[in-house]
Amino acid sequence: MASEKLTGKVAIITGASKGIGAAIARGFATEGASVVVNYASSKQGADAVVGEITKAGGRAIAVQADCSKEDDIRRMFDETRRAFGRVDILVNNAGVYEFVPLQEVTPARYHRMFDLNVLGVILASREAVRNFGSEGGVIINLSSVASRVALPAGAVYCATKAAVDAVTRCLAAELGPRQIRVNSINPALVETEGVHAAGLASGDFREQQEAQTPLGRIGQPDDIVPLAIYLASSDASWMTGESLYITGGVR
Repeated sequence: MASEKLTGKVAIITGASKGIGAAIARGFATEGASVVVNYASSKQGADAVVGEITKAGGRAIAVQADCSKEDDIRRMFDETRRAFGRVDILVNNAGVYEFVPLQEVTPARYHRMFDLNVLGVILASREAVRNFGSEGGVIINLSSVASRVALPAGAVYCATKAAVDAVTRCLAAELGPRQIRVNSINPALVETEGVHAAGLASGDFREQQEAQTPLGRIGQPDDIVPLAIYLASSDASWMTGESLYITGGVR
């Protein structure tokens, strides 16, 4: 299709077996990209996303890797190059969240979130830079409105997302001379499988969130996809170091 914005590009989307990552993977494939659907443990989910993409005529593979582990990240990029010959786009979507009061914060809980949400972003970005071609590349980090909204019991999680925004700005400044653009997407609450599993997709919490949202609803994974496509494409060729909030108006 003439309107495809990512034709010829190869994109790695971490944490893409479900939720926002899966939606971005499908959207990128629709725009012509060859897609690596990364997963840590949900092989069935990743294979299902790959199946959807290939059935529609796209190109995709599933690659297992724990994005908090350096060796796994390196292997993921190696498998991508073996399958598709290049890497042009990295979407750092893999992450975990947990809301616990201060008294229940432990080093283990801290490291679980920071090792994936922050260190994983840095290590995957480092590997992407090693694999991008001379023409540069694109890194998109999935951050959160939590980077600037104070959430009770969210000290550690909110800190990880504030760190992601800082990493985004710093890498944009560092990598810009190499024509590598780095931006973040900062959603508010999005209805994903993880949100359902945490019991946040219904009841009082959801009603409270929707009441505080000017557009009157929480987000859906497909709400994030057009922004991700824009940032990955040449349409955003003069945009880097930005954190773009997509929240239904939540401030």
